[in-house]
Amino acid sequence: MLFDTHAHYDAEQFDPDRHEVLARLPEQGVSLVVNPGCDLATSAAAVELAHRYPFVYAAVGYHPETCAPYRPSDLEQLRAWCRDDKVVAIGEIGLDYYWEENPPREHQKAVLRDHLALAQELDLPVIFHNREAHGDTMDILRQFPRVRGVMHCFSGSVEMARELVKMGWMISFTGVLTYKNARKSVEAAAAVPMERLMIETDSPYMAPVPHRGKRCDSSLVIHTCETLARIRGLTTEECARITLENGCRFFGISAPEIS
Repeated sequence: MLFDTHAHYDAEQFDPDRHEVLARLPEQGVSLVVNPGCDLATSAAAVELAHRYPFVYAAVGYHPETCAPYRPSDLEQLRAWCRDDKVVAIGEIGLDYYWEENPPREHQKAVLRDHLALAQELDLPVIFHNREAHGDTMDILRQFPRVRGVMHCFSGSVEMARELVKMGWMISFTGVLTYKNARKSVEAAAAVPMERLMIETDSPYMAPVPHRGKRCDSSLVIHTCETLARIRGLTTEECARITLENGCRFFGISAPEIS
């Protein structure tokens, strides 16, 4: 039983067969999926998918790459969605300084602070994206010590992972963990306490080996689970169980019954 804690089924890559892919997941061993939004439109789509599929849950918010249209008045819509039982987090939020065409850094930081304040107000966890912004990320997170979060698609150092764990955060790994050049990710996966680890696909991106370069979906999270199990000296079944339990605890979702 696998929990893909981060997948974007609202993405256009799934337009040809979105519902066929989702309908197959339970028979492929995927018990739960969290679909984060990246703006108002994709957040609305995530909520709709969560209501259509019992095993899908939603998160809502503005991704740093797509936060240019954000206005503080948008918080009212996000707050309304967060009253829905199928909405379990605020996200995908964060900072991304990688692309020059991204929204200005000061705007990204203002949007992030608004989302973290909302998470603190509602006592909801956040799903965090951090790319080439480690310093500002940690500086802002320290301003919100009561906010719980997961650093998704973790790419930082062991030291950063340990600091996040001390702050009560979770660390999540994608198929990148299976890549030959993923030394930093492997080191972090070995260092973080097992009860703080989750797995994800970031579908339709980050397909693991042996599917690298293809469209990813939640059925491929098994490869990340297998790799994490090898790193931690566990069986795949043990790793799947632990990461599912971790995800359910973090998002406040009832664990599915094992048949």
